[in-house]
Amino acid sequence: MTLRDDEVEAQVHGWRLLAVLHARIEARLERVLQAGHDLSVSEYGVLELLSRQVAHHLRMNQLATAMALSQSATTRLVTRLEDRGLLTRYLCPDDRRGIYSEVTPAGFELLERARPAHNRTLGEELAEAAQNPEMAHLVAAISQSDREPLPRP
Repeated sequence: MTLRDDEVEAQVHGWRLLAVLHARIEARLERVLQAGHDLSVSEYGVLELLSRQVAHHLRMNQLATAMALSQSATTRLVTRLEDRGLLTRYLCPDDRRGIYSEVTPAGFELLERARPAHNRTLGEELAEAAQNPEMAHLVAAISQSDREPLPRP
């Protein structure tokens, strides 16, 4: 099945809008999280993702997939958080090849302190983007996705 030129152009335009929205929000979150909590967006994302897991841990390969990072980037990120005492790694008791990453009490404390600034900034950026007629449908889709349960990695 081949798309018509106008359909392809609509997809390209939509993809560009999504990329712009993502970059704008990520840049602002990066500034806010770095300034107030010495966290990168990726570091916050790892802490937040792990905090939502039943046992507050994931295997490294699951974490890499969920964060859309390579294995090596995930390892470097986890190592930085581990060096700060925010995460810990340990061998999976059922499979010695598996390594879990788990949030520490200090990681939970930092996450709870950073969460209000993260959520406020995200809300402000989405509200501003919603005022742009070209981006309003993207914001609506993001807002709707909040009502759906998150898939488990």
